[in-house]
Amino acid sequence: MSVELTNTRARVGSAVHTASYTDPLTGLGNRARLRDKITKLVHERSLDPAPFTVGLVNLDGFRPINDLFGHTAGDDILCQVAHRLRACMPSGAVAVRLENDAFAFVLPLVFDQNGAEKISDLFKDVLSAPYDLGKRSVRLSSSFGFAIYPYAGEDYGALMESVDTALYQSKRRGRGQVTVYSVDIAEEMKRATQLEQALRRAIIADEVDVHFQPIVDLRDGVPIGFEALARWNDPELGFVSPATFIPLAEERGIIEPLTETMLKKATNTALGWPGEMFLSFNLSSAQLLDPSTHEKIMAILHSVGFDPRRLGLEITETAMMADPEIANSIIDSLRAEGVSISLDDFGTGQSSLGRLREIALDKVKIDRAFVSEITRDRPSEHIIKAIIALCEGLDLEVVAEGIETVEQADKLLGLGCSIGQGYLYGRPMSADQAQLFINTNHSRAVARS
Repeated sequence: MSVELTNTRARVGSAVHTASYTDPLTGLGNRARLRDKITKLVHERSLDPAPFTVGLVNLDGFRPINDLFGHTAGDDILCQVAHRLRACMPSGAVAVRLENDAFAFVLPLVFDQNGAEKISDLFKDVLSAPYDLGKRSVRLSSSFGFAIYPYAGEDYGALMESVDTALYQSKRRGRGQVTVYSVDIAEEMKRATQLEQALRRAIIADEVDVHFQPIVDLRDGVPIGFEALARWNDPELGFVSPATFIPLAEERGIIEPLTETMLKKATNTALGWPGEMFLSFNLSSAQLLDPSTHEKIMAILHSVGFDPRRLGLEITETAMMADPEIANSIIDSLRAEGVSISLDDFGTGQSSLGRLREIALDKVKIDRAFVSEITRDRPSEHIIKAIIALCEGLDLEVVAEGIETVEQADKLLGLGCSIGQGYLYGRPMSADQAQLFINTNHSRAVARS
């Protein structure tokens, strides 16, 4: 065989090898390159023990940008990300693109959590700069996960599982977060997964109950409606707080079947109440991102035979901010059916006044944090007074949450708020208890009318 032929074959073999280790879009390494790098480092460090770090990064909000501007623009952003990562990688480090907007890197000289967090600050700054798309530019934040060898795993598979867990934890906490894998985080994720499986079973078995907290006329304590609240008492786990399982249901994508079941139960119960009483029900952030929410809610109301004009839906500012255009469309279509809309936890967000102007609302619920301090904290009193005056000017009803004392109720009445709820009037109760509560108080309501 000639030398020339041998060299040609060598060049072809090298090119094939390079291609198999390269991401065709960005020119970075690919998953095969990552596996090779980690495997070699594990072998080297097993002979001369020293930690090294594996990292993952995802772009927050990349998919909507990709959908809005098209895949060409999305590919352009990914190439810019690759260029920035390549430029700021320290000596000996390797960056690769795994798929979509997921990138990974191996940092041989980062030995501990401190070092991982320090370099993540650099990466975050680099990746948060505007991305040039010709006539426009966009900004994106990034979420990071890190795993340190050998504490988070002693081979490629274990390290990747750990770094995936760390990244997932970052995304659970919000945008632009950084998580370094630890045993505690792994245990927390394991518990969350176990809780998720139990919740899925409970939804299928119809074991999540609806309780009802009275909403009253503060002038006489007579109920005018009830807020529906989910309650879950698992045979093995015991009572699970809604503050735990509702966010978990949203995060794991099971909030829709849960809320649909809750709404059916709640409206069936409310059918037995006096016709003038309303039902208040909380919409999740996921439902305000789903254009079919209007259709699904109306289908439930029609199947139960519940008058839409007796239903009030509670939303939060945070849920509205995810996609205001879709959320407003859903709200407008539901209000056109007669459903009323309340802004929950008012006063705690960063843009409450703007939300009052931008959302078609019927009611505002003052957050319990202000109500609890109204009798002993002048700023809280003035804030509530301002909210009431503002809502009067906008022709919105005001509901105070978390009323626990007669003094708080009297102060609210004096400021012009006549509707409220809280432990002073009743804790969340079962459907039977709610009916008894209505029967006990209905005569006063009739006498008043």
